[in-house]
Amino acid sequence: MIRAISLKNRSFKPKFTNKPFSTTVPPPPPPPPSSTATSETRKYLGYTALVLFSGVATYYSFPFSENAKHKKAQLFRYAPLPEDLHTVSNWSGTHEVSTRDFHQPEGLEQLEGLVKAANEKKAKIRPVGSGLSPNGIGLARNGMVNLALMDKVLEVDKGKKQVRVQAGIRVQELVDSLKSHGLTLQNFASIREQQIGGIVQVGAHGTGAKLPPIDEQVISMKLVTPAKGTIEISKEKDPDLFYLARVGLGGLGVVAEVTLQCVERQELVEHTFISNMQEIKKNHKKLLSENKHVKYLYIPYTNDVVVVTCNPVSKWRGPPKFQPKYSVDEALEHVREFYKESLIKYKSVIKSKSVDEKGPDVNELSFTELRDKLLALDPLNKDHVIKVNQAEAEFWRKSEGYRVGWSDEILGFDCGGQQWVSETCFPAGTVSKPSMKDLEFIEDLKKLIEKQEIPAPAPIEQRWTARSSSPMSPASSSKDDDIFSWVGIIMYLPTTDARQRKDITDEFFHYRRLTQEQLWDKYSAYEHWAKIEVPKDKDELPALQARLRRRFPVDAYNKARRELDPNKILSNNLLEKLFPQSETV
Repeated sequence: MIRAISLKNRSFKPKFTNKPFSTTVPPPPPPPPSSTATSETRKYLGYTALVLFSGVATYYSFPFSENAKHKKAQLFRYAPLPEDLHTVSNWSGTHEVSTRDFHQPEGLEQLEGLVKAANEKKAKIRPVGSGLSPNGIGLARNGMVNLALMDKVLEVDKGKKQVRVQAGIRVQELVDSLKSHGLTLQNFASIREQQIGGIVQVGAHGTGAKLPPIDEQVISMKLVTPAKGTIEISKEKDPDLFYLARVGLGGLGVVAEVTLQCVERQELVEHTFISNMQEIKKNHKKLLSENKHVKYLYIPYTNDVVVVTCNPVSKWRGPPKFQPKYSVDEALEHVREFYKESLIKYKSVIKSKSVDEKGPDVNELSFTELRDKLLALDPLNKDHVIKVNQAEAEFWRKSEGYRVGWSDEILGFDCGGQQWVSETCFPAGTVSKPSMKDLEFIEDLKKLIEKQEIPAPAPIEQRWTARSSSPMSPASSSKDDDIFSWVGIIMYLPTTDARQRKDITDEFFHYRRLTQEQLWDKYSAYEHWAKIEVPKDKDELPALQARLRRRFPVDAYNKARRELDPNKILSNNLLEKLFPQSETV
């Protein structure tokens, strides 16, 4: 049977509103004058009766819905959480919904039945993956379907280097399954917990100017659609829909199966070193063209740039012989000391805000964990953030060197804890002739940060990809040799304090707004689909909708939505806001 499984259940207590309620109770008869004790007893019995009667009347006058499971709860007990109510949030805890309809089919037949039944009832079943998208693109209060139980490798064609999988399989599980076949994926995003269906649908990417986003690895797909049932699409079968649906944002059908083009599994050499913008400008073309994978990590309020390159191990020379100058403990020593000093400095803050100063031994924490703890002490104090950034730059300086490993082990990045992030994609010329707009963007961004005194933590991450032939990809282009730069800005949410998280959120959206106003149009930058946010100001929404129309085939996308999902059961608030559908074709 189709199971509804909770991702996160929380205890629930009904919140009773203060509503006018009146009741009259006849006063007790006057006590006999000869008995004071009897008088007192009767008085308190009367008060008790009044309280009991008022409580009962208030409870049963509360407007529960007819089908509420807790309507007949016993007196003076909080109504329990209905068993079928689930609270689902994204990984960063920035978006959350509660729903009674969270479905996890165990196979294609169950999924088909679920979609058909939902369409007949016009009931929402928004596809949601691992919940890693910062904007919660897969969340829907009225109902969701998750394919975590559809996670099998269906077929491996070693000759063609292709694999067919159920869309609920996670990237790491797929990679592990491919090892015995000597295969792996061409590229990876920063983390491995995404479901394949989700990572494809949002147009996720890795880095490498000659490597396209992950949607380009898709050879064919099986979609379960509300209006047309299960359809198979590929470059040969309905190519227009295939290219559109590769980055379909979950709005054209539930992706049930995906066939991916793989590559041979190989060892890579990762080289990490510190540079600066002056040197980067001199060597940028060479770094893009000569490295299979390359990314830059900028440290705000410093001139430091962390460069990370990855290339196949040379068959002739083998891995580089390199002895690191510092051990891991030595690279972290100054960060640990800074944290200990900060605990003393912020002792009063720790007591007033319940900051966790205990937890694990400081010597057991990774750098990203230490950074989170440091930022939690004073996350919006620019001077404090600058010191944390400087400590990070020193950490990377002491971490320079080489690392050798399989591509699925090397091509990852510890992103740190919960966070707000905005990532934009924009054209950067070609590999043979970079426009240098990518570096100009960063220079403008860093000037903006310093001028506006934004408490911007590190890193600002910059990556590159080749173009995508999927028209809904932010890196879409008809020119084969075009390259695109992806730049991510960030603010961490290192605390559970609700007020502090709100303050960080407000500051982040101020930061994001400034980049939007001063950089996006100038560089033709568009946000990653998993990171775009619907404006809170309704007056800003039409401008965003018009902007998306200038870049993406919105009419074609909406036409396909009307044909495949006429009742909008796969949609949610985000899709409806970004792509409003006209009733006329």
